[in-house]
Parts: sequence; structure tokens; C-alpha cells
Amino acid sequence: MSTAAVGTTRRGRGARKAIRQAHDFKMLPSLKRGLPLTEPMDEGQIERIDAASMHILENVGVVFRDEIALADWRRVGAKVVGDTVYLDRGLVRELIATIPETFTYHARNPANNLPFGRDHAIFVPMTGAPFLRDLDNVRRNPLMEDLSNFHKLAHMLPAMHSSAHHIVEPYDHPISQRHLRITYSSMKHSDKTFMGMTTSPKNAEDVMEMCAILFGEEYLETHPVCTGNCNGNSPLVWDETMLGAMRAFCKRNQPVLCSPFVLGGANTPASVAPTVAQLNAEALSALAYTQVVRKGCPAIYGHYLSTVSMKSGAPMAGTPEISLMNLMIGQMARFYGVPWRSSTALGGAKTFDAQAGYESATTLMALQMAGTNYMWHAAGWNEAGMHCSMAKFVVDAEQCAMAYRMAEGIRWDDFDEALAAVADIGPGGHYLGHAHTLENFQRAFFMPDLFDNNSIEQWQAEGSVEITERAINYTRDLLNAYEEPKLDAGVDEALRDYIARREREIPAADALNQDL
Repeated sequence: MSTAAVGTTRRGRGARKAIRQAHDFKMLPSLKRGLPLTEPMDEGQIERIDAASMHILENVGVVFRDEIALADWRRVGAKVVGDTVYLDRGLVRELIATIPETFTYHARNPANNLPFGRDHAIFVPMTGAPFLRDLDNVRRNPLMEDLSNFHKLAHMLPAMHSSAHHIVEPYDHPISQRHLRITYSSMKHSDKTFMGMTTSPKNAEDVMEMCAILFGEEYLETHPVCTGNCNGNSPLVWDETMLGAMRAFCKRNQPVLCSPFVLGGANTPASVAPTVAQLNAEALSALAYTQVVRKGCPAIYGHYLSTVSMKSGAPMAGTPEISLMNLMIGQMARFYGVPWRSSTALGGAKTFDAQAGYESATTLMALQMAGTNYMWHAAGWNEAGMHCSMAKFVVDAEQCAMAYRMAEGIRWDDFDEALAAVADIGPGGHYLGHAHTLENFQRAFFMPDLFDNNSIEQWQAEGSVEITERAINYTRDLLNAYEEPKLDAGVDEALRDYIARREREIPAADALNQDL
């Protein structure tokens, strides 16, 4: 059975109801961390990174390959020579001080609104995969229906707080028009918050127009609903595509991730602390620019962080240096008082194997210890982002739920009652039938659905099913139990009309025409 067929497979209403009753699809609230953070730098080292970054901004400069941005920088008094902007540290501090440290993401279902920033965090699925591993575990080009199935899964998996956007690339739609259908799928198949395409300024404007249709033009002015991502070209370059898309989001008061694209050792120094100093300068330059565009608009300190194998030049995931840099970047973001993003559950493996699990778990845990606010690429990422695995997607989501529970910290609300049970049971007894156990067993210890903890005899009797097959079967069940959170009929019609008009206006045959 192909992946694209799964979401439309007809099953009896009773079977779908049984699946829904067996699983709780309610989204977890925004994670409010209750654990101490791991902070490897002392105050002097934080100031040393800050001073090095400010030195880079003032003396090396950052290239802004965009005439509008250069004019904006001149307007606020920055030194501009050619396309290089030299930013005075006082100006940078003044600008980033206006970025909100916290805000609330608003979803079309208000029950899925999310406090964000400081000690509140969210998990967001991966995006951008040109291939998928489907429910036959076959690596192939995705279609729009595959993307819709991922959006459905994101809607149903409790630890996923967003439907993201192009989790996989839908090859059955022209590149020049693809962003419209991707955005519609995010909006249609989930009522959680989502991301918006920033592949060109005009594409970003289309996303904003669709958000205005969904939520209302005035609503956008005061309510963050959609996140954009703008990648820098490390070292120290921002181009017109990303800057134009950034302006489209900032002007509508929607948050953007200001994300240097770091390949440690290739486009940064081959050393952890200097890499963080360069990355920090790049992120600060973009964060400052968001406030030039619109003072007070939400923005998120971002990065894509990988290290490069000095044997092959290939990007690596799950290395100790990536974890160390995440811990350091968390300290820098808190030093500036801005929320921050990192990538979690990253894997370089070609299949959903032990390497994928180890790499993903290492980064997932590091992000909890680092205090990351926007945990992106939290489900499905493998093969250095070249494919999204349907099996890994659901297992990663369960791992995020486990990390969520750990990061909440220790619960003390039933301490006295549980201690009373010790006296009731006494030496040599067991607690399985005690009233406290019966009342608390479901929440006392996390019980994964996708990991097998039974005896080997029982595992063999049940068919010796390994994790990939188990996850694929689970995914099929989820998709067959999916119920669409219906859009308002008038809003749906308006969105479809907008897409139809823009598809008439954008030449489908000219995949390179992004109306920059």
C-alpha cells in the first residue's frame, strides 16, 4: 500500500472510534520547564563571546545583499560601505532590546494556543525533505497527499505543537506555486499553529495574505499565528530572498527565526567557542534588522547547527560539539533576553536504525538541558534532512513526549499520599493494588506505545516485530483514525479562491520565477 493511499483508506466507523478511544490525541500544553538548565559558561565567558561578536559586527561587518535593507540601515545610522554593514554595538543592543521575550502563539483552535519564550517551549516537526520513507519503508519522491498525511499526523500527535509547512516537498505541484498548496494543507489538516514559506518575498507575502483570510487582517497585527524562517549564508551574509521574506513577516507582526546556517568547520572556524561567536554575530545582525523593519515585532534567535566531518566534508548530527554549542547559545539568547530556536531529533542515518536513534536522542536531550524555546525538526528528520521517515516521525514524536515529561521536572503534588502508602504496605508487600497506585498509575511513569518492554518470549509469540514495522503499523492506524478539524466554509472558500487566483497569476511552467 502506498503512503498516499493511507489517508483515504475507508475503514468502518467502529474501527476508527476504537482507535481514537485507545489513544489521547489532545495536544500537550506548551512545555513549562521545571528542571535547572545546563550552563557551561561563566559570566566572564558569556561576556567574552558577546565582545567577540560585537567586534565582528563593528570591524568585519555583515553583508546585506539587498538594496532595501541597506537603505534601512542607513536610515537608522549604521555605517554602510558597498553592501557591507558595520553595526555599532550600542545600536545592536538598542534594537534587540525591543524584541519581546515572550508572546503567545494563537491557533485557529484557541485550545491550541501556546505561551512561548523564557521557560515555555514547543516542539515542531521537520521540514524541507526532498524525499520520504513511506509506509512500505521505500525512499521516494513525495506527493501532496504525502505532505497532507504528515500534517494529519502532526495534528494527532500530542507532543507536536505545530503542523509546520513543507515537511516534505510535494513534487506533483510546480515549484513556483507549491507554497500556496503547502500553506493550505497546513491550515486545513490541523488546527494548531503552523509555519509559513519564506522561499521568496512574494511567497512570504502570499502566506501572510492567506493568514489574513484565515484569522482576519487586524488579528494579525496583535496575534502571532505563523512562524517564518530566514536562513543566513554563513559566514556573515544575508541575501535579498531571505531579507525580503523577513520583511513580509515582520511588517505583519509575525515571528521569524533568524537562522545562520552553520556547518561547523566549513563555514565557521574549526573550534566550538569561535563558531558560537560568529553565529552569535550573524543572528544578532538579523534580529536587529527585524526591529528596523518594525519595532517590537516578535523575532526568534535561530540557527541550523551541524558539524562537518573532516574526513568527508559531510554534515554530522548528534556530535558532542553540537550539544555544547546548543548549551552555549541558550546562555547567549538568555543574556540578550530573546527566545531562541534549535533543531532536535536530527539523524544522518539512511534508515531508521540505531544510528538515527542515538543521534536524535543526544540532540533532543541537549535541547532540554539548554532551555530551547522553539524545538524544530523534532520529528522525522533523517539522512541529514534528505528524507522524512514516516516511522521515525511517530517515534520521534513519542520521544518528544518523553522529553517533555522529563523537562517538566519532579511532581510533588502526591508526595504525602504516596508516603502514606508505604506505611499501608509495609515490608515485603507490593503496591500494585493499592488505592494510590490505582489512582496514579497512568501518570506515574511514562509508558511508551512504540517501544516493546515485554519478555523475549512474548515478543517472539507476537511476531518478533521490530520498531520500524511497529511504527509503520501505528502510523497506518493513526491515519485511518484521523478526523479533519473543519475550516469555516466561508474561510475555506476564500482560501481556495485566493489560491486559484494566484495560480493563474504565477506561471506554472517557470519554476524559477519566484517574483523576487
